[in-house]
Amino acid sequence: MAKISLIGAGSVVFARRLLQDIVCVPELSDATVSLMDTDPERLALMSKFANKLVRDTGTNIKVETTPDRREALDGSDYVLTTIRVGDSFERDIAIPLKYGVDQSVGDTVGPGGVFKALRTAPVLIDICEDIEDVAPNATLLNYTNPMAITCWAIAESTDVPTIGLCHSVQHTTAELADYIGVSEDRVKGWVAGINHLAWFLRFEVDGQDAYPQLFEAMENPEIFSQDTVRFEVMKQFGYFVTESTRHMSEYTPYFRTNEETIEDFNLNQIRQDLQRRTARVDDHYTQLVEDANSDRILTSDRSEEYACRIIEAMESDRPVVINGNVRNEGLIDNLLDLSSVEVPILIDKLGFHPMAVGELPGQLAALSRSNQAVQQLATQAILDGDKEAAFHAIALDPLTSAVLSLGEIRAMFDEMWTAHGTELAAYS
Repeated sequence: MAKISLIGAGSVVFARRLLQDIVCVPELSDATVSLMDTDPERLALMSKFANKLVRDTGTNIKVETTPDRREALDGSDYVLTTIRVGDSFERDIAIPLKYGVDQSVGDTVGPGGVFKALRTAPVLIDICEDIEDVAPNATLLNYTNPMAITCWAIAESTDVPTIGLCHSVQHTTAELADYIGVSEDRVKGWVAGINHLAWFLRFEVDGQDAYPQLFEAMENPEIFSQDTVRFEVMKQFGYFVTESTRHMSEYTPYFRTNEETIEDFNLNQIRQDLQRRTARVDDHYTQLVEDANSDRILTSDRSEEYACRIIEAMESDRPVVINGNVRNEGLIDNLLDLSSVEVPILIDKLGFHPMAVGELPGQLAALSRSNQAVQQLATQAILDGDKEAAFHAIALDPLTSAVLSLGEIRAMFDEMWTAHGTELAAYS
């Protein structure tokens, strides 16, 4: 009987989605699911929803609820992390925007992403230390951003088997199928790189190269307008990237440096983005409250998320191939050794088997390495408690360095640091 611990169970999007996936797997019908969160109100709500879901779907899953992390982890086979640590629009987004760094999301890259990593990675490392102590056989499935930095820091700090999970490959595959007018089940891709900068090295329909169809589709103004940044990157670099246009625009120095370019590529301004994200979360929360308290029978369909497919493969020995973030140990030759890379991974009863990709095309590797420099220095800052390494990470960020002088970056950094008060006291 498997025990699955969900750390950050108050996540109204991911936690709900993962719970709905779990009840769909016959091999997990007698599993124990342990829900843990630091927010008692959200934890109670998710517990109520989970228990109703289990009853309504007729499984024998046992739901446990606790605010105590070690209790939740004790004896776990699988640990899912969906935590948020001290997120702040004013600190992560508004301060950089005041200086001219117009981030579109600000949670995985740029000044906002680095500061989020400084807050988040130490907590994830603490979780891993608890896993080593009370759940030594557990596998960690991490959904917490910033993915590349946190996974890199975890790998440097612990031996806990870990995969970082994102849904950008699944979402992009569906979008590409739509752009060329075919059903998703006909599309296959060979995808590798780093999180949010992974590339469709092969894109096929029915086993045949479909890139010519995609380049043709791009010439349609209506299609191009749906994904401006990614199509422009494909036009200039030759390959389609996995992250959305809005998010991709902050990974490079090309798209968010002036109002004219932002307008040309139909990029949303940051406050509009925030409003949409907040409204979406509010909508999900409202729906969760309604479902948890409703007399209506809950049903469940599997989502596109990888976590439960991984657990199912390891519990049933029905292998599955996913894309995940793991340590670069001979997987991509022209990206940094021991960094976090996103590659195809075979999952079976024996665990993870990442697939070697070889070299990325030179231009893709170079663009990825510009972000890996930031990730490497941010990881150094986390592991060594080195405040200055954090500054250097932000100073090398492609968008930030395209907009600001070093003196301006220092002033922005100092203001963001001061805004955190004592939260970053471990760094010197």
